[in-house]
Amino acid sequence: MNHTDAEQLEQVIGYSFSNLALLTQALSHSSYANEHRAEGMGDNERLEFLGDSVLEIVSSEFLYLSFPDKPEGELTRLRASLVCEATLAFCARQFDLPSYLLLGKGEERTGGRGRASIVSDALEALIGAIYLDGGLESAKDFIVRFILTDYEHKRMFTDSKTLLQEVIQRDFKNSEVVYQVTGEQGPDHNKLFMVDLVLDQETVGSGSGSTKKAAEQEAAYRALIELKKRGIRV
Repeated sequence: MNHTDAEQLEQVIGYSFSNLALLTQALSHSSYANEHRAEGMGDNERLEFLGDSVLEIVSSEFLYLSFPDKPEGELTRLRASLVCEATLAFCARQFDLPSYLLLGKGEERTGGRGRASIVSDALEALIGAIYLDGGLESAKDFIVRFILTDYEHKRMFTDSKTLLQEVIQRDFKNSEVVYQVTGEQGPDHNKLFMVDLVLDQETVGSGSGSTKKAAEQEAAYRALIELKKRGIRV
């Protein structure tokens, strides 16, 4: 990772690394590391493992303190929705993390930069890198700022298809909603699907994902945002 990109990402996330090698490793997918083994390059899988644990404890504490009246089962479901693969990928895209990923040529060619699994893993690896470099408080600050904020939007994203169906039934009773697959990238075992959500022959949202369901979820979320802009209650 070049110095300019590192500085730019540090400005975006509001954290400066003492050890830039940790940042580079956090962004290095296994496909990239495999192509650069001779240079001693490692991938981000161990950092992802660490970051996942840090994310769990920080999110658990945050929800415990933020919702003192919610029972354990509801807190567990809420945490699961906030830190699931799709939501983490969504959070990462909000600050353009995918553009900084280091991918192998094959993974790049088959749309890996848009794959939720790769993006969410990189976000967890970044959390692990911040934790090792700056300690728990630095990691906590990052998690609260980029993952645990704007709960209503996160809820709208994780429940997007259900919420959209409710809006359609309430405000567009005679309207037709169609999820149209507009493209596919990559081999059969590693697909990236692109989907448009069409409401009364108008595309109101688009999404992509490693499954058609994930792509539809993002398309539904984008549609909800668009309808909200038009004054529709969501």
